[in-house]
Amino acid sequence: MHIPDGFLDTKTVIAASALSVAGLGRALWVLRTRMSSRKVPLMGLAAAFLFVAQMINFPVVGGTSGHVLGAVLVAVLLGPSEAILVMSVVLIAQAFLFADGGVLALGVNIFNMGIAAVLGGYFFYRVVAAAVRTDYGTLVGAAFAAWASTVLASICCAGELAWSGTVVWSVGFPAMAGIHMLIGVGEALITALVLAAVYRARPALMSARDAGNPESSAKSVAGLLIYGGLITLGLILFVLPFASKWPDGLEKVAAAVGFDAKAVRAPLVASPLAEYRIPHVGFLPAATALAGIIGAVLVFTVSFVLAKALHRKSRRTVPGAGLD
Repeated sequence: MHIPDGFLDTKTVIAASALSVAGLGRALWVLRTRMSSRKVPLMGLAAAFLFVAQMINFPVVGGTSGHVLGAVLVAVLLGPSEAILVMSVVLIAQAFLFADGGVLALGVNIFNMGIAAVLGGYFFYRVVAAAVRTDYGTLVGAAFAAWASTVLASICCAGELAWSGTVVWSVGFPAMAGIHMLIGVGEALITALVLAAVYRARPALMSARDAGNPESSAKSVAGLLIYGGLITLGLILFVLPFASKWPDGLEKVAAAVGFDAKAVRAPLVASPLAEYRIPHVGFLPAATALAGIIGAVLVFTVSFVLAKALHRKSRRTVPGAGLD
């Protein structure tokens, strides 16, 4: 669902970018007042996992593929403000280093996938989880919210395309929403499976009573970092080579409706690892795997450093904050 440069007009890009700046600014303001120490490394892990997961396209139907969005997954595990920051870091790295999504369209992509999908999906999650007050309700709520977040992001994309005059709403809306309703099923299943694995492996990490036990919390975080890091590396080495090569939902719709030619062919900013490949590495699986490792390490580091800085600010601005 990464929109390339050329699909949208100036007014749409400016409006969506302004909303993204406002949303990201609000998230940063919230985090600088309540960032906990145990979330600092988990922010990095979430960014690395999402970066790799979004590289892996899975087949849907009719020669179309989809990939994990991850907005609800991170929001449920860490919180909506944390998810907005993590998603933004991943999307910025994808645009500038890997030519995945346009540089001018970056604000639009952050709004669709990093703000609308996070806040809308988290709202649905809280509603369902509150109605079914069990662990099962949590998983059901997260799965439904993940599906809804994917569809919501696609509807936002369809609206932006229509406002730009790229494709009329009566055509773009059913095409985008229809295919992403199917892609959202994969998003829902993956979100539920990952959350179930986290709850089973490290239930104390997600327990409210653990907040007052720094030693237990530290052990839970350390264990999750180890397991999460191994899983992320395993995805790169053993799953990424088998990712679907079919076009994603937006690419498929653009080709079917006939506005794919609007995409800017030459990126405005030269990306050193365009198409997730290492230059001069002839063996494609190795080139892609190395690019995945570089990207995962990069977004982990950036997210970790940002979270650490926000944690330090929270300790200075709120008495007693950040001592967990």
